[in-house]
Amino acid sequence: MKDRRSELEANLAAVERRIADACTAAGRERSEVTLIVVTKTYPASDVRLLHELGVRQVAENRDQDAAPKAASCKDLSLIWHFVGQLQTNKVRSVASYADVVQSVDRLKLVSALSAAAVRAGREPVCLIQVALDAESGERGARGGVAPDGVEELAAAVAASPGLRLGGLMTVAPLAGAFAGRPEAAFERLREISSRLRADHPAANMVSAGMSADLENAVAAGATHVRVGTAVLGVRPRLG
Repeated sequence: MKDRRSELEANLAAVERRIADACTAAGRERSEVTLIVVTKTYPASDVRLLHELGVRQVAENRDQDAAPKAASCKDLSLIWHFVGQLQTNKVRSVASYADVVQSVDRLKLVSALSAAAVRAGREPVCLIQVALDAESGERGARGGVAPDGVEELAAAVAASPGLRLGGLMTVAPLAGAFAGRPEAAFERLREISSRLRADHPAANMVSAGMSADLENAVAAGATHVRVGTAVLGVRPRLG
């Protein structure tokens, strides 16, 4: 366990340097960017070590992994993000522990989340996942709504009991006009975010960038970066 703690500490320090350097290059303060460590496929023991090392925001993408992990770490002061594609039959479980749901991409999901949040007496923050590889009216290959669907979804979240509209999330697309161009993709997200804030000033979260492209995201104004492999290492998928 001591070796694992040292490994995580060194990896975290390296990621922190990358974020700090990216902020400096972009003329931003380090405090403007929040690190979320994506702990998918890793055990609760790693979450505990990360907490010891100062991490306060963690993310999961599968409810079957996240729910027991969140339960076993409920004594820790953590903000839990759900970042994976979310099926409506998992909403009740996710609403019980997720403080932030970053993958809201359809109206049916909004209504299901609202009902589950009210039932649980919770008020998760919701981010609209924007698919920059999707045509109008379609969903992206990795989830998300096409850019022209953001306004409708945002209005639905803002009007739904038990939910708070936090902002936007995206994943750099693997296909389409922005494939292989993460900074351009994240700049596009910044443009969409600016329009969203005209109607919803408090929806100022911009979640973008992962281990391979966090610098591009910081340069394009991301407020949150989601880093897994660069902190935790490479681990075989579960299931």
